Amino acid sequence: MAELSRLPGPSADAYEWQFQGACLQADPSLFFHPDGERGPSRARRDAAAVAICAGCPVLQACRTHALTVREPYGVWGGLTEDDRDQIYRSRQRQQQPAVTARHEPALAQTALAQTALAQTALAG
Repeated sequence: MAELSRLPGPSADAYEWQFQGACLQADPSLFFHPDGERGPSRARRDAAAVAICAGCPVLQACRTHALTVREPYGVWGGLTEDDRDQIYRSRQRQQQPAVTARHEPALAQTALAQTALAQTALAG
């Protein structure tokens, strides 16, 4: 389920772009996989949906919506579920503080200090 707290309010204006989607003229089953669909059949269905999205006048609005509310299912804005998962993971990695080379000596000293404390506690 999409994260409901991220959905726009009840204003119809927030969803107006959906009335212009190329997907309105397509079979909805192209955009949402049936239970248990895997492998080549899923890849073909996803590719067909993404092809429809490629010519859509509201592709960017659709994509922004899907990423903002974290749509869990279907093809949205030319992105499959797997595509969106990769984007979420990439964003998460970018937000995590990285341990840089300048931090490594301090981390090594901390590890040595902890080892020395543990040895002292065992000896005492």
